[in-house]
Amino acid sequence: MPTKEIIQLIGALLDLAGVLVIAVGIAGATVVFLLRWWRTRQLVEHYRTYRQGVGRAILLGLEFLVGGDIIRTVAVSPTFTSVGVLALIVLVRTFLSFSLEVELDGRWPWQGKPPVSGPSVGAR
Repeated sequence: MPTKEIIQLIGALLDLAGVLVIAVGIAGATVVFLLRWWRTRQLVEHYRTYRQGVGRAILLGLEFLVGGDIIRTVAVSPTFTSVGVLALIVLVRTFLSFSLEVELDGRWPWQGKPPVSGPSVGAR
């Protein structure tokens, strides 16, 4: 099997892995959400956790999809046009990743996590 075909196959497998991660992640988050809702009948209580699960699945799936695009574009057909298209795809997916990260955590990815506030020293 020629090298280009192997690289194309690897890129396609990464794309498939990305789609599967998104689909399975969303399905898993949905099942967990429905089970929690069924037990408590509190929709609002579990909605944020559900959104975070869906967002994490999408973020991880996007990473696989970008990897597949990079492998196929750079290794198989590194023309100026294909690299330009890849740059636009990576830009859009990076913007989506940053947006999802802000949505999930309420802060930019480069910001540190807020300090955990524990009980005060004098509190009883």
